[in-house]
Amino acid sequence: MNEIQYAGFGKRFLAAFLDGIILVIINIILGFALGGNKNLVALVGILVGWVYYAVQESSPKQATIGKQALGIVVTDLNNQPISFVIATIRHFSKFLSGIILLIGYLMALFTEKKQALHDMLAGTLVVNK
Repeated sequence: MNEIQYAGFGKRFLAAFLDGIILVIINIILGFALGGNKNLVALVGILVGWVYYAVQESSPKQATIGKQALGIVVTDLNNQPISFVIATIRHFSKFLSGIILLIGYLMALFTEKKQALHDMLAGTLVVNK
C-alpha cells in the first residue's frame, strides 16, 4: 500500500498563484462585460471563485488547473474524493485562513499532515498525485 505524500507548502503556493492568475484574467473580462459596476463585479467575482474551486476540486480530477499543473489533488481524510459541499466549505474557510494575517495558510508549514486551517475545518488533505 502506498503511503500518502502530503503536498508541500511550495507546491500549494505555486498552484494557488497559477489559479489566482487565471481568476484575475476571468474577473477582468467579466469586469468589462459588466460595464465596470464595482458592486456587481465584486459579487460575480466571489461567485466565480467559489464555482472555480468547488467544481474542480469535487470533480474526478480533484484539482484546480493550478493543482493539476503541480501534480497535487484534494482529498478527504481517507484519501477519497471530496463532495461539492465539502469543496464549498473548504473554499469559504479560506477567508478565515487569510483574514488572520495569512496564519491559516502558514499552518500548512507546521502541521503533521501539512494542512492549512481551511483544510482542517473542511476535513481535507492536499496530496501529491
